[in-house]
Amino acid sequence: MTRDLGVRDDMVRITGGSFTMGSDEFYPDERPVHERVVADFEIDRYAVTNSDFATFVAETAYVTIAERPIDPAQFPDADPADLVPGALVFAQTDGPVDLRDWRRWWRWVPGASWLHPQGPESTIDDRLEHPVVQVAYADALAYAAWAGKRLPTEAEFEFAARGGHEGRRFAWGDVPYPDGVPRANTWLGRFPYENRGRHGAGTAPVGSYPPDDHGLHDMIGNVWEWTSDLYTPRHMVPDLRPVDAEKRPNLLASAPGEQSTVRRVLKGGSYLCSPDYCLRFRPAARSPQAEDTATTHIGFRCAR
Repeated sequence: MTRDLGVRDDMVRITGGSFTMGSDEFYPDERPVHERVVADFEIDRYAVTNSDFATFVAETAYVTIAERPIDPAQFPDADPADLVPGALVFAQTDGPVDLRDWRRWWRWVPGASWLHPQGPESTIDDRLEHPVVQVAYADALAYAAWAGKRLPTEAEFEFAARGGHEGRRFAWGDVPYPDGVPRANTWLGRFPYENRGRHGAGTAPVGSYPPDDHGLHDMIGNVWEWTSDLYTPRHMVPDLRPVDAEKRPNLLASAPGEQSTVRRVLKGGSYLCSPDYCLRFRPAARSPQAEDTATTHIGFRCAR
């Protein structure tokens, strides 16, 4: 499963500067639009692949979060038989479902991990150049540290994903499918039961779509990607005055009924993003994800 490490060290230099971050057109957590400044940085040309991650595991014997035993003390009311390592796996439905209930297309699969993304019977043997998935935030951090890199910030990712262009809704322009042609691996059809995309309801090999004007591949679509930023339900504009702090709501508080947990920002959208459900395959789009969660549509790339 190992190969040459060329992809891992293939990075693109991004000249920093100021840019307009966020959007007022789509989802509330993309607001407010504001000016943000980033310094020069480098970012991986491709998302980290299964082959890259296999090399990391072979050299370090690292065990991902999804592969580790679950502590029964953290779930005192659960049946111990259910507390086995595993992860979330996307399951395409047979027909229309209530799009307000994500449980209709996600299922917990014991034995699912980066090495067995769909469950213990699955393999990555024919998917070595696909982005690694089923990696939690700590797994991405561990890989980045081993590689002598780090995870990009949300601002860096958005700046790079814009490809050097300001004001576009999408990385390539103002419409999702110019001339009816998809520019990224996103959901084509009615979510979550009809998919007409050439890669189906799953990941594509990295670099399957043309690069942006920075030379970066798949900054939009394919897999959501971890960033280092904590998630808040709206952008924390850098120049908010400390005097206003006590008047602001606790933006990290959990919603009613939710278990409190640390969440990070995901960027880029994935193969599950579609205009009728998740119009988030845009540079400004963002999504919250609990640090300890691994799924079949989350991966990462590194920066430095």
